[in-house]
Amino acid sequence: MERADHCTRENIKKPKKWIKFRHRLVTSILKAILKPYLSLKCGVKVKPFLEQGDKQYLILMNHQTGFDQFLVGLAFKGPVYYVASEHIFSNGLLSRLLSYLVAPIPIKKQTVDAAAVRTCIKVKREGGTIAIAPEGNRTYSGRTGYFKDSIIHLARFFKIPIALFRIEGGYGVMPRWSDVIRKGSMTAYVSRVITPEEYAKLSDNEFYTLIKKELYVDEAVAGDLFYHKKAAEYLERAMYVCPFCGLSVFESNKDMIECTKCGRKIRYMPTKELAGVDFDFPYRFVADWYDYQCEYVSSLDLGLFGDKPIYSDEIAFSRVILYKKKERICDHARLSLYNDRVTILADGKVYDMPFLDIDVMTVLAKNKLNIYFKDKLYQISGKKRFNALKYMNIYFRKSNMRKGADDVKFLGL
Repeated sequence: MERADHCTRENIKKPKKWIKFRHRLVTSILKAILKPYLSLKCGVKVKPFLEQGDKQYLILMNHQTGFDQFLVGLAFKGPVYYVASEHIFSNGLLSRLLSYLVAPIPIKKQTVDAAAVRTCIKVKREGGTIAIAPEGNRTYSGRTGYFKDSIIHLARFFKIPIALFRIEGGYGVMPRWSDVIRKGSMTAYVSRVITPEEYAKLSDNEFYTLIKKELYVDEAVAGDLFYHKKAAEYLERAMYVCPFCGLSVFESNKDMIECTKCGRKIRYMPTKELAGVDFDFPYRFVADWYDYQCEYVSSLDLGLFGDKPIYSDEIAFSRVILYKKKERICDHARLSLYNDRVTILADGKVYDMPFLDIDVMTVLAKNKLNIYFKDKLYQISGKKRFNALKYMNIYFRKSNMRKGADDVKFLGL
């Protein structure tokens, strides 16, 4: 009997730990490489969080660039475990290597992901520091975007100090829609720490308002200069509504972007300001134009388009096998957007996806689109000028119309 009990105990495997010694080693190597590179290439100044000590933190950060996680890493001692979009975990060997070296925490964008919460709890119990960008998306406009108040419930559950991490100037250095890094400067630092004792005294609304206020950064201001000869290139990944033509298509070149309908050209200047060429453009910054675009789409009567496509683009079409790989379906497919669905024509086969059967659409990186349709995940990759945002915005506009007036403003970002 004793021998049987002994064998049973031996066969019970201990749960694997998320936190490994190698994460600390890899973090140290990355810091040594990235600190001088980011300083010289991007003009980044990161203020070390000297008050950290041996405490673990929940880090909440605004999201401006593709290297924000490295800025957090430079400010904090030891490894930080980042909550990251699930799409980076479906790239085969590269994803496995990333998980092995730094163990980010996968989460499904725009959904309530119980598995991600469980992993966060596991890391917290093991003493790890966790970093989350509550927006879940990099800003297209330069202003900190929308995030759900569910973040405060997670914070209360953890009962550890919250470090609010601000990144300023990142939009000027590298806007989400751009492929180039501009000469300029940016800063990153812990702006405030909220202790468990402090937030225990706050109502949910007060707690959420405090976090939102501390993380809100508005880059729609003139001041520092950000230079690059291709300053406006690929702004059409973000903008698709012309103040004079409505829904349109834009093309950029160097520091100019042009509406293909009316031919008006807008210059993007080193101050981040916009100026019409031989006409008065009504918006001073991309953020102002972006806000107008959101307002326009939020009041758009989709029924006016009938059964005609609103937009159509040539794309590469893939299916994502989550946490494993991507399977390319077609390199030259045709994506079309209607008032109640999207369709994809790939190698003679039509994939019809009514909005009612789509769980969610999300934009990844600069201009990729993920479509969660029934039990499958499809990924759309367009050409350089492809605007994925318009597809997601129209999808959310239709969803909001079904929900009622309270949700008309949220368009997916």
